[in-house]
Amino acid sequence: MFTGTGSAGAYHAGVMQALAEAGVKVDLVAGRGMGAASAMLAALDGGARLWQPSGAWSGGRAARLYPWRLSWRVVGWALALCFLVLAVPVLVQVVAALLYPLAYAVQLSGLDRDGRIAAVFVGAIAATFDHTLFASVIPRVAVLSLLFAGLFLVGEYVLRVRSRGRRRVEGRPWWVALGAPLDGQQAFTHFAQALWTGPAAGGAQARDARALSRRYVEMIGEGLGQPGSAELLLVVHDLDTRRDLVFAALQDSWRRRFFAEDTAGVRATEVIDLLGAGRDLAMDGLRAALAVPLAAEPHALTFPIDGAWRGETHLVADRPESLVRLLEEVSAAGAEQVILVSAASPLPGPHALSARRADPRAWLGQAIAGHESASVRDAATAFFDRFTSVYHVQPAHNPLGPFDLAGAHDARSDRRAALSELVRRGYDDAYAQFIVPIVGGSAEAIETPPAPAPIVDDLPLT
Repeated sequence: MFTGTGSAGAYHAGVMQALAEAGVKVDLVAGRGMGAASAMLAALDGGARLWQPSGAWSGGRAARLYPWRLSWRVVGWALALCFLVLAVPVLVQVVAALLYPLAYAVQLSGLDRDGRIAAVFVGAIAATFDHTLFASVIPRVAVLSLLFAGLFLVGEYVLRVRSRGRRRVEGRPWWVALGAPLDGQQAFTHFAQALWTGPAAGGAQARDARALSRRYVEMIGEGLGQPGSAELLLVVHDLDTRRDLVFAALQDSWRRRFFAEDTAGVRATEVIDLLGAGRDLAMDGLRAALAVPLAAEPHALTFPIDGAWRGETHLVADRPESLVRLLEEVSAAGAEQVILVSAASPLPGPHALSARRADPRAWLGQAIAGHESASVRDAATAFFDRFTSVYHVQPAHNPLGPFDLAGAHDARSDRRAALSELVRRGYDDAYAQFIVPIVGGSAEAIETPPAPAPIVDDLPLT
């Protein structure tokens, strides 16, 4: 089971590499957040496309997964330019006033008897009031920058209203135009591309999400029960219904029971069978899982017309606390042993605090990391008796927050930590915390204790 946001995927990649090298057999992979991308690749034995040198977590591409949205960047730069040009006259006056005593001292010393240097500073101050540059050009540049920002927001508002024809958008025009601050589409494109470069592509084009979903589901269905393939579970959150949605691709032995309707009919509105009516929604599940709550725009998911929601379009996104729901569904899918992989490291004790970073992305990352650390503890406590074994793979120290995709300064070692180091940390932690003490360093899978049929294969990795 993979859980985490943003940079946590690099840690997942390192863990998957170690498990693959040790020969640990995987029957079921599950994930939320960035863990959904890891799980979707692992389900098709494509984890190598995450950790290999040309993989998704190598190079500089991963550093641009969650950039600021274009509307925020345009408005931000326009306001910065306006402030800068308006501040030029004040800065000139301040500098001239600070240096004038020095020029006056030079004049008194006899080095500048004519007072030319002092006259230059006096003239600079006077120019800020009547010179063409200060009196005409600077105000025009400031007004033009604000006008450009306003026109851009108007265009963005029109585009957003028209592009969301399936759902009405309400609110102040400027908030509609600005939207969420971070762009989650870049992350989706990045990891969907990892599928397109693999066997799941099957000729599907990058822009045809429905065709890619169908091809991906076909590969899942054909590989179930075969070496290297695994069943799949994803969990996202439906903002409209305030419920979690579960995407699942399971073998027939567990599929019928997992998707069985309850008396109230609630489960039919929460679980999506990727091998059935939801075969077109696999990429929607990935897109929703990568939509960080509050930071990125939620994904508009249109349900099948013959499904429980009758073709409605709902806004869906990730929910860091949905790990508890994910474990519940993993248990319902028949898993008996679980490996829980999380890149969030809890504070070990006192004297381990660090300075708070003055960066909105870091603030959001700290909040998400805290929620995820708490959810790992809550999930393990709530489901301690559901499984025969629950193994945790978690770093003792992780200097990278969810959005530190370009690296960050590690206060403990007083150096800059790179994203590639997190991949290696996951690799080392998997050996130290699971493979060596549990598998015993062998390349054989752990055998599941005998159970009544249907039997789940050796060690479900969820």
